[in-house]
Amino acid sequence: MDIKFEQLPSGVAVILLNGRMDITGAMRIDVQFAAVAAANRAVVVDLGGVEFMASMGLRTLIMGAKSMHSKSGRMVLYRPTPMVEEVLVTSGTTTIIPLAHELVEAEALALG
Repeated sequence: MDIKFEQLPSGVAVILLNGRMDITGAMRIDVQFAAVAAANRAVVVDLGGVEFMASMGLRTLIMGAKSMHSKSGRMVLYRPTPMVEEVLVTSGTTTIIPLAHELVEAEALALG
């Protein structure tokens, strides 16, 4: 699992994930993911490069979103692959963290 970061002109932080969000992948990015979530009030998580999502990956996303929510921040999931989107919806994760397929929509949701 690889993790990269970008900042949009609006100030929204973008976390780009690439690889498998299984136990190993989630453990590899947990600390960096949590740090970016804690340091920003608006985060878009780009899941376009995530090919597999397991429960530990869901945990990483949910813990980051809850941390942000406690500080009045917002996290949005962006452009998951169809298989990853099915996992997110079936698990109920999208009831906690909104999902968007367009960057403009994701950015607007993150900014509130």
